[in-house]
Amino acid sequence: MSEEKRSSLPVRIFLKFVLNAVLVWFLAKYLGIYFNLTGGLEAYIVIGALLTLMNMLVRPFLAIVTFPLKMFVTILAIIIVQAAFVQLIVMIVQKMDPAIVTLEVLGGLWGWVVIAVVLGVGNWLMKVTLK
Repeated sequence: MSEEKRSSLPVRIFLKFVLNAVLVWFLAKYLGIYFNLTGGLEAYIVIGALLTLMNMLVRPFLAIVTFPLKMFVTILAIIIVQAAFVQLIVMIVQKMDPAIVTLEVLGGLWGWVVIAVVLGVGNWLMKVTLK
């Protein structure tokens, strides 16, 4: 089997530095309305180096610190999608003959959240167990 050949760590760091410096140049050149940088080539090098160092040293810490927020936002998005799915079902049922079936979600926002979570977890469990 062939293994992917990876560059050494110093080469990868240098490449990231160069690419960050080019990115800073691009921002200054083409998005100057939003990104004002003075100092020429030296400024691109300094900012590129700072970006590289911050990505190496600070980003891992921020990833750990923001993990709970990312999980919360992901769960919230899943609940919203599931609630939209339930709303679609409610709208379809409203078009049907009330003598056959009616559907209403009670309890306001909390009711929608509970129904969306229970249906989402239930469908996930079915998917996992019936693979």
